[in-house]
Amino acid sequence: MFAYLLATLGLNVACAQASYEDVDVKGFAELMTNPNVVVLDVRTADEFKDGHLVGALNIDQAQGDFIQKVKEALPTDRAIAVYCRSGRRSANAAGRLAAEGYKAVNLKGGILAWKEAKMPVTTDTYEVDVFKTKSGKTLKFYALVHASIRIEYDGREIEIDPVTKLGNKTIDYTAMPKADYIFVTHEHGDHFDKEALKQLTGEKTQLITNKRCAEMLGYGEIMVNGQSSTFNDITVEAVPAYNISEGRTQFHPKGRDNGYILTIDGLRIYIAGDTEDIPEMQDIKDIDIAFLPCNQPYTMTTEQLVKAAKTVKPKVLFPYHYGQTDVKGIPAQLKDYGIDVRIRHYE
Repeated sequence: MFAYLLATLGLNVACAQASYEDVDVKGFAELMTNPNVVVLDVRTADEFKDGHLVGALNIDQAQGDFIQKVKEALPTDRAIAVYCRSGRRSANAAGRLAAEGYKAVNLKGGILAWKEAKMPVTTDTYEVDVFKTKSGKTLKFYALVHASIRIEYDGREIEIDPVTKLGNKTIDYTAMPKADYIFVTHEHGDHFDKEALKQLTGEKTQLITNKRCAEMLGYGEIMVNGQSSTFNDITVEAVPAYNISEGRTQFHPKGRDNGYILTIDGLRIYIAGDTEDIPEMQDIKDIDIAFLPCNQPYTMTTEQLVKAAKTVKPKVLFPYHYGQTDVKGIPAQLKDYGIDVRIRHYE
């Protein structure tokens, strides 16, 4: 069914017809299993928060910049499975998307039909940032909690420091796909969680971590500071992450923990781990996206984070791991440096 639908959609687009396909719940669920299909919720943000399909991206079709936002987030070679409450708004959105060259599929009956069929929905409202790689593929970051980041890329799942519970927030990894790669920076409980690893691990999962965590688990591929490895087409560099301030060095001693730089289809992503503004940051170059921690006394103060950002010079900066630290003033301090600072709610 999936192959037929995509073939039909491809033919419609090739014939320059602004058409799309309507499918029922069963067909829509089948489409969702394909990693090349993007699920798009075109309702309002408030409706999305009340319950949505797992893994859906939310862009409100009623907004004037709807098509612009879709184009910024998704290349036209991706099939888009669209839904709304009853199917009317999504039918309109699917037609507009088809007119722009997208292969669009609409869920008949919308999320109402989906729920009536007792299909799963979630109220998790993780913020999602979508980027395009240099060859036009889609890469999505989900802000889960604290230092836990989920990355979707080309049908693959990458998890950074997954934890199932932190404070009052619980992450249900059983509702997510098994990970292709899991990266763990160090042994602290807000980064290293055996239960999360268990929930995410499948037959093909590769765990990459530092020596200490591998010893605690009895398995895992060890990377040390300064080492580079390639996993399929993803290049990984393990970089230092440690404390330098007097009275803090016991939290993260030099040489024990990892930060990681992932190069994915030309996109360079720096995940700093628990660190201060260490001298080695001067050697980190050409970063597109950086995740820098900010919760004193364990990682950086806001002043240190700003200094680190000026050193690394990422195009996009996500302060993370910030706990109760007020990070709202960081964008203003970096506005003249060409760095796009995005504050996401990890806590």
